[in-house]
Amino acid sequence: MSRMRIEPRSGVAFTLNQGDCLEVVDPDGGQVSDLLAFNSDDVRESLSNGRTFDYEETIRLSEGNRLWSNRSNPMLTIVHDSVGSHDFLLTPCSEDTFRHFYPDKPVHRGCFGNLAEALSPYGVEQDAIPCAFNIFMNVPVDQVTGKIAVLPPASKAGDVLQLRAEMDLVIGLTACSAYASNGGTFKPIDYQILPKGRDE
Repeated sequence: MSRMRIEPRSGVAFTLNQGDCLEVVDPDGGQVSDLLAFNSDDVRESLSNGRTFDYEETIRLSEGNRLWSNRSNPMLTIVHDSVGSHDFLLTPCSEDTFRHFYPDKPVHRGCFGNLAEALSPYGVEQDAIPCAFNIFMNVPVDQVTGKIAVLPPASKAGDVLQLRAEMDLVIGLTACSAYASNGGTFKPIDYQILPKGRDE
């Protein structure tokens, strides 16, 4: 599969076979991509931030860390990370997100709406959409107060995250639509599937 482009403020869904790698690229820099994963044999098994934080014992996920499912199975392993800054705390932006945080700006369906549409043909209903792994998102947590902030991504043009599938998956992937997450601009996200044995 050649490199594909997700246009600004849109999303896609596709299958990823066990052992293959998904490469996500920020082509222009400063753009977040929301990632969801579901077991292709039973989409009720999905990515879980809670299980991941529990088993990986960190909220700062990078090379060598695994992303776990709600059934305590590893779904994806981060095999290469040129940025080291991602978020697994915040939910995909939605129409309600825009009404809450951006009352003076046009309402957009956000990553939630884009993911819901893209994943519907795979049998994933809106209420089954979990917290996304927000690639390149910069969400520092104050060590004293616990307060979170959403800052512009640290990713530069050409930065890459590669994840290896630990089971056959349905993937949802976006070019994020929220203003704060992307430093006030909206750019594309590129991705490609690297077949098993071709991820180095």
